[in-house]
Amino acid sequence: MHLRTDALHAHYRWIIVAAGGVLGCVAIGGLFSLPVFLRPIAQDTGWSTTGISTAMTLAFAALALGSIAWGWLCDRVGPRLVVLAGSVLLATGLALSSLATSLLAFQLLFGAVVGFSAAAIFAPMMACVTGWFDTRRSLAVSLVSAGMGMAPMTMSPLAAWLVQGHDWRTALQVIAALAAVLMMPVALLVRRPPALAQAPAAQALSATAPGAPQEPATSVGQAMRSAPFLILVLTSFLSCATHSGPIFHTVSYAVTCGIPLMAAVSIYSLEGLAGLGGRLVFGLLGDRFGAARVLVLALLAQAVVVLGYVAARELGSFYAVAALFGFTYAGVMPLFAVLARENFPLRMMGTVIGGITMASSLGMALGPVLGGLIYDAWSSYAWLFIGAFALGIGAFLSALAFTRLPRRRAIAAAA
Repeated sequence: MHLRTDALHAHYRWIIVAAGGVLGCVAIGGLFSLPVFLRPIAQDTGWSTTGISTAMTLAFAALALGSIAWGWLCDRVGPRLVVLAGSVLLATGLALSSLATSLLAFQLLFGAVVGFSAAAIFAPMMACVTGWFDTRRSLAVSLVSAGMGMAPMTMSPLAAWLVQGHDWRTALQVIAALAAVLMMPVALLVRRPPALAQAPAAQALSATAPGAPQEPATSVGQAMRSAPFLILVLTSFLSCATHSGPIFHTVSYAVTCGIPLMAAVSIYSLEGLAGLGGRLVFGLLGDRFGAARVLVLALLAQAVVVLGYVAARELGSFYAVAALFGFTYAGVMPLFAVLARENFPLRMMGTVIGGITMASSLGMALGPVLGGLIYDAWSSYAWLFIGAFALGIGAFLSALAFTRLPRRRAIAAAA
């Protein structure tokens, strides 16, 4: 019976991976439909580029706050209820955003509601997947992230196609309906990791066995004040601050260079396609050489590659830079969840990954509004990419410092 249960768990863990990929793809696709709608919204409403971009910044701020809140809740009630609630709220937020008649209303609806609801997917699913895998963990997390990376190749072209035949409000309503139809049933497939489901029985057995090893008494507060957590938070923030502006403003930048909208969206989609390769390659490398080492090299590559956009003017050069940039920045993100699992107990994984995701979301919040301010002030995006390079070097140095810390795997081994 025990062998049969283990076999079922071994098979079902890949269903968890698939569910995480689908949920992430639709959630991230809904959130990142705004870059595609940026110019159509501005032309239809007369709202400024900075004002509309601020909605994305608010979304990332809400994503930051939501990550720690949803992660904490996930540790207590399990991931299924969390991702189901987030799916319902996401579809509702997208639909309400399409009805906004003022810039402030749009900023609050898209920023607060959509951003907060998207947070219910990323951190809880990453925490869930790391709990289902003791081996091939980097690959599993990377596959979930790869599903999220499918958004630029699926949801973004869909948004562009919809907005060419309909107004942006109708297009956003279609995306809201799609989110509801796809995400709610898939959320029901999510299950708590077996180690957590069996935790009460294991604790009772440990209490009755005097010689049994005891779990280190590490509290959530102690974990979140520790050097590994604080450095991971800083690294995550700087990494996302590096690529948030270039990601959000790629389509708009390409259009200002004279590239048609659909072709500009294809640049964005190519970033996503290259990101799939990056996630898988870095995931495999992380399993073989260690996630921390791979993270350091990937962050250095991200910083160097982002400068390529300064020289990009034609479609071919945009494609070349987008392929390299997507490969590096997308490969970076799953490694943070792996490092969290290697350094902290599974029982607090939702809160820890939620905290790291909160930092990454704050980093992502910088790019949209700063890029809008830079473009409105100088009618150029050059300083956006130069600034991103500087932030990328900071992320690289922070990750390098993490590798110099004492190893804490003994703590992480405790469920």
